[in-house]
Amino acid sequence: MLEITRLSTTQPDFPEALRRLVDWEAADAHRVQEVAAGILADVRKRGDAAVLEYGARFDRLHVDSVRELEIDHAALKSAFDSLPADQREALQVAADRVRAYAERQKVESFSFEEADGTRLGQKVEPLDRVGIYVPGGKAAYPSSVLMNAVPAAVAGVSEIIMMVPAPDGQLAPMVLAAAYLGGVTRAFRIGGAQAVAALAYGTETVPAVDKIVGPGNAYVAEAKRQVFGVVGIDMIAGPSEILVVCDGHTDPEWIAMDLFSQAEHDEDAQAILVCPDPMYLDQVQQAMERLLPGMERSDIIRTSLARRGALICTRDLTEAVDVVNTVAPEHLELSVAEPEKMADSVRHAGAIFLGRHTAEVLGDYVAGPDHVLPTSRTARFASPLGVYDFQKRTSLIQCSPAGAAALGRHASVLARTEGLTAHARSAEYRVEASGRG
Repeated sequence: MLEITRLSTTQPDFPEALRRLVDWEAADAHRVQEVAAGILADVRKRGDAAVLEYGARFDRLHVDSVRELEIDHAALKSAFDSLPADQREALQVAADRVRAYAERQKVESFSFEEADGTRLGQKVEPLDRVGIYVPGGKAAYPSSVLMNAVPAAVAGVSEIIMMVPAPDGQLAPMVLAAAYLGGVTRAFRIGGAQAVAALAYGTETVPAVDKIVGPGNAYVAEAKRQVFGVVGIDMIAGPSEILVVCDGHTDPEWIAMDLFSQAEHDEDAQAILVCPDPMYLDQVQQAMERLLPGMERSDIIRTSLARRGALICTRDLTEAVDVVNTVAPEHLELSVAEPEKMADSVRHAGAIFLGRHTAEVLGDYVAGPDHVLPTSRTARFASPLGVYDFQKRTSLIQCSPAGAAALGRHASVLARTEGLTAHARSAEYRVEASGRG
């Protein structure tokens, strides 16, 4: 029997039960914080020597220098060229689609002139150097390489440095091939919090970057949290999530497999189905029990569903949307008759997949929009990774004499109300000069 939480919005304690379901914190969070802090401090102090020690301890990589951990750029192209034809084609299609979508996200500089000759504007520039972290260990993620590197390349970032764990020195050729297609300029076989430290502070071999992006384990996420301010980061990523809203008319096996697709990531992933038809929830649970034995990662799926999965019955689809906006899921599938109409009422979700035929997995790989998405309810205020994360904006202000006089009078008044006399006098000098002119 598959163990999974069953909830109903008619339960008196439903709001509290839902809150408990979606709340997540890394197990032993205090220890994770301490370990990450220790590694960051050690790498900051000892540089390459510390990176080598952690590589030997965690990934069993015994080398004499960090340069031996760098992957020759020619090896990236060789990996792509050596792929079987179907893998090479799939990777190329994915890269092309991600790039085409990213091209539409570019923010351009602008300026305009006011009636008195004052010019205002915004200058948009790419970041100089970014680091992308690519998770490894339980699986290889070439898709993560593309989703992090391609938007940076489209933004115009000149140096893209990839960090990827390589236990026992092993790396998936698809990851290297994706780095080649994505525009990675340098790559290192370094993982964990030590990779974040090397990128944030720099070492004798690894240059410091301006921003670090990409998901990782709890130690990587905590390390990113602690270096924020020294460098920029994309977000603090929690476990993968999917919430499916279904009206009860989609093949139950489709929905079961959609839930599996996120549950198989790891034991902390979350898969939730919301539907107003309790009999349909039964059918999906039966489908999951039928399909689970055939899954390669069945143990992970089973644990994930038991720990954080749920089947939620609502009074109607309107109430289902209320659940969505409370959960603010990373991935949201609207497997209903009128998905566009329902999507208009959704305020909080990382990515929305519209209709019965739009499986979330398409967004993971080839749809085009980025799959690096806000998790753990942060979709209430955060957005998917995109080109704009690799661009910075600078304001431009140029006052004409008339503009300086007009704005200066108001600035002077406001400055004096704040007790900042030098601010006021700085503006007043320009006002006075305009009067003399």
